[in-house]
Amino acid sequence: MVSKSVLFFLLSFTPGIVFAAPQSQPNIVVILADDFGVGDIQAHYPDNKIPTPYLDQLVKEGMSFTDAHSGSAVCSPTRYGLLTGRYSWRTRLQEWVIAAYEPPLISENRLTLPGLLKSRGYQTACIGKWHLGWNWPGPQTSQMREQKNGQWKYKWDFTKPIKGGPNSRGFDYFFGVDLPNLPPFTFIENDHVLEQPTAKFKLDASEGIVLPRGFIGAPTAPDWRMQNILPEITNRAVNYIEQQSQKKTSFFLYFSMTSPHEPVVPSIKFQGKSGIAPIADFVMETDWSAGQVIQAIDRAGIKDNTIVIFTADNGHSHYTGWNDLVEAGHQPSGPYRGHKGDIWEGGHRVPLVVRWPDHIQAGSSSQQMVCLTDILATCAEIARTDLPQSGAEDSLSFLPVLLGEANPESRQTLVSHSNHGEFAYRDGSWKLVFKLSGRNLEQSRGKPTIVELYNLETDIGEEQDLAEKHPETVSRMTTEFTQLIEQGSSRSGQKAANDTRVRFDITQKQRWAPALKD
Repeated sequence: MVSKSVLFFLLSFTPGIVFAAPQSQPNIVVILADDFGVGDIQAHYPDNKIPTPYLDQLVKEGMSFTDAHSGSAVCSPTRYGLLTGRYSWRTRLQEWVIAAYEPPLISENRLTLPGLLKSRGYQTACIGKWHLGWNWPGPQTSQMREQKNGQWKYKWDFTKPIKGGPNSRGFDYFFGVDLPNLPPFTFIENDHVLEQPTAKFKLDASEGIVLPRGFIGAPTAPDWRMQNILPEITNRAVNYIEQQSQKKTSFFLYFSMTSPHEPVVPSIKFQGKSGIAPIADFVMETDWSAGQVIQAIDRAGIKDNTIVIFTADNGHSHYTGWNDLVEAGHQPSGPYRGHKGDIWEGGHRVPLVVRWPDHIQAGSSSQQMVCLTDILATCAEIARTDLPQSGAEDSLSFLPVLLGEANPESRQTLVSHSNHGEFAYRDGSWKLVFKLSGRNLEQSRGKPTIVELYNLETDIGEEQDLAEKHPETVSRMTTEFTQLIEQGSSRSGQKAANDTRVRFDITQKQRWAPALKD
């Protein structure tokens, strides 16, 4: 039975029926954890060993998606997809992430989620990790370089405004870091460095593990402590919610967490708390951080008019203490194969929990396939606005699913992308994988990819390659995937252009592929 509040919401979308506008549009808070595995919420996998009481409570109050996916198996591409509604592999970035001091991945004229909501009267804020590039001021410009982090030893002018960041991509306010393990090691507020990085980075083993050893001597703020990053951005997010709750204007908060991504630096009160390993402590602090933001919403009295979306940018990292977790009986990827960076399910299948009291059934779950690129279209429908003809190329709304309604436009296909630029194409339960042909990326460049086929309905662990048994399925899906790439969009009827020539049949030769000529 549909509640009155849900009925009102649904009817307000019906053409020809006019209702008085509600007091305000719902606030929207997206909490994006960093390297948080699909198995890391204990309520979803009770046999796993890391307590997550705050996220467990969110699961009880919201809807959990069991077939949710990040746009990529690594950081920057997923963030691009979430904020633009477009797969990142349609850009020139064909592998890995944005390196230190590289330019913006989101073009200046591209539609973004905060920009769309801002046009609907929302106040918009990004607090936490950006990792989508800036135009850093200096004697040289920020450039797309094949050499990873090849620009960190250049001289940059940290006293001048940094262009091309969150404030020029739809956000009214920004506070945070570029990312915690790349220089400069200092906080940034809006388009300015908050504290000048006049010191040089030194390793301090007391901070934690998986510290950025490759950046010894990089610019850092005096007395910079990596253990303070997560508590500080958490406090800022809580303060933002408290301030905005006193205003009549609806707000959108994108809380882009820095944990449990490396450096693994749990603060003092969480060190040793799990009894397993530092990474488990950091997962517990991640749960606490998300919990503080959710509790701030409840405490401010805006719970009923605020949508909370918790998810992650990719699977759990394999190099921050994976073996310690497995030996303790904790499976970060649940039953799925792989981890962060992989084309396998463990690389890109992520937790997704959405809470909206009186609209979403508490404690419910959905098997609907969802990609984080879909958050933009979903928020557009929530904000009662149509997507423009251009932009949001790979964003499909899942609002009807949240409301318990049929969704004829629901996502049926999905494109996944690995750290090394490998592709996978999903159609229902079928997953077609195009993986590296060599032992590593460099040996595979320019060579044909290896094609494998899996049926996730009967083989969730991706153990049985069925490509030889079902050549007709391989052929059909390859043709469909080619069409999806060439169309430049996943949206029905929309024709768009990719920024470069996208190849899945061979491994790309360059991280930054050449731009298409006009």
